[in-house]
Amino acid sequence: MAAKKAEQALVDQWRDILALHARTQCEIDRALHQHGLCASDFEVLDVLASGPAPDTGACSLRVQEISERVHLSQSALSRLVARLEKDGLLERTMCPEDRRGVRVALTAKGRALHGAVLPVQRAVLTRMLTD
Repeated sequence: MAAKKAEQALVDQWRDILALHARTQCEIDRALHQHGLCASDFEVLDVLASGPAPDTGACSLRVQEISERVHLSQSALSRLVARLEKDGLLERTMCPEDRRGVRVALTAKGRALHGAVLPVQRAVLTRMLTD
């Protein structure tokens, strides 16, 4: 009986985490929509902006490195990167150390948009995740 209660407590905790994630994701999507972004778009911009040299714009990451930090399938991430590149927010280049790889970097427009929406996204996180 005690084992069943402990198991149910774990299941309930897991479902609470999933519900909080879903609510937070929806709130971020809603807040960023007016800027033409969704939560996944922002996550890619944020990962690139948080790279080793965001102030110089020199940070570029391989698509695989980005996929390790955002929770998207490889194909979904590739489509997202292509769309953000089309919008002028990212640029893709061949990876010099492996010609099969692709590196992705923020453009000046992408850095500016990230800077503008960063406080919006962080405000949603603060509101949703603090007690």
